[in-house]
Amino acid sequence: MILIDRRAWLRQLLLIRGTSLVWTWKRVSLATGVATIATVLHQLHGGSSAIDLSPLPFTLIGLALSIFLGFRNNTSYDRFWEGRKLWGSLVNVARSFTRQLLTLVGPRMVDANCDHRAGVGEAAEMQAVRHALVHALIAYVHALRHHLRDEDGLEQLHGLLPPELLASLASEHNRPVAITQWIGDQLRGLYDRGWIHAHHLTVLEASLTEITAVQGACERIKSTPIPASYTVLIHRIVVLYCVGLPFGILSTVGTMTPVVVAIVAYAFYGLDAVGTEIEDPFGLDPNDLPLSALSRMIEVNLRQRLGEQELPPLLEPVDGILQ
Repeated sequence: MILIDRRAWLRQLLLIRGTSLVWTWKRVSLATGVATIATVLHQLHGGSSAIDLSPLPFTLIGLALSIFLGFRNNTSYDRFWEGRKLWGSLVNVARSFTRQLLTLVGPRMVDANCDHRAGVGEAAEMQAVRHALVHALIAYVHALRHHLRDEDGLEQLHGLLPPELLASLASEHNRPVAITQWIGDQLRGLYDRGWIHAHHLTVLEASLTEITAVQGACERIKSTPIPASYTVLIHRIVVLYCVGLPFGILSTVGTMTPVVVAIVAYAFYGLDAVGTEIEDPFGLDPNDLPLSALSRMIEVNLRQRLGEQELPPLLEPVDGILQ
C-alpha cells in the first residue's frame, strides 16, 4: 500500500513509483506515437487526407468506455475494500480469541465449596498451554498471509508451532486450516481434562469458527476474479479507442493531436491498470493491502498479551510503500 502525505499536492503530481504510469507508459507512448505519425501525414497532405474520420464515433465509444471502466473499477475497489474489512475482522477476532484463551483456559474450582488453586507445576503447565495456543494463532495469521499470496513461508512458522505440527504442514495444501484444526483439537483435549468449562468451550469455538469464516471469504475473493471475458473486452476497447482516436480529432485539433491523445490514453489506460491491480487485494503490488504489516501488528499485539518483552518491530514503509 502506497502511503503519501495527502496534503502534499505537488508531490502527488510528481509521484511515479507505484502509480499506474509504471505499467502504462509503453501503451501511452504507443498511442502517442501513432498520433504523431498521423499528425505528420495529415500536415503533409495540407490538412486534409483519407485518414480523417468523423469524431462522432469516438464520442459515443468514449462515453460507453467511461461507463464500463467505472463499473469495473468500482467492482475492483469493492473487492479491495472487502478484503480490508475481512483483515480488520481478523485483527479483532485474534485479539478477542487471545483474551479468551488467557482468561477462560485453566484449572477451575472442583466444586462450589472447594477453591482449586493451581500448584507451581500446574501453573507452569497452564502458562505453557496458553502460550502454545496463542503462538499457534500467530502462526495461523502468518500462514494465511502466505496462503493468500501463494508463498511458501513455512520457515517463518518455526518457533511458533510444535515440531510435529510444523513437520506435518510441509504436505498440507491449506496450512491455515491445518493450524485451526490443531487448535481445535487442543481445546477439546483441555475440555476433556476439565480446563475449559462447557459454556466457555462454546465461546472459544465461536471465535475459531469466525476465523475460519474470514479465511473462507478471503479465499473467495482470491479464487473468483472478475470474469476474463469482461476484462479482455475492456482491454481491447481501450486499445482500439486510444490508437484510433487521433484519426477522429485531426481535423479539429490539428498539431495538438499527439498531446490530446497522450492525455486521453493516460486516463483510460491508467483507469484500466488500476482496476486490474486492485482486483486481487492480497498480492504484492504497491497498491495492494499491507498484509505483512497487519500480520506483524497482530503478532506484536498477541505477544504483548503474553507478557513477552522481546517483540519484533512493526513494519515501516519502504520508499513510501507498506507491504
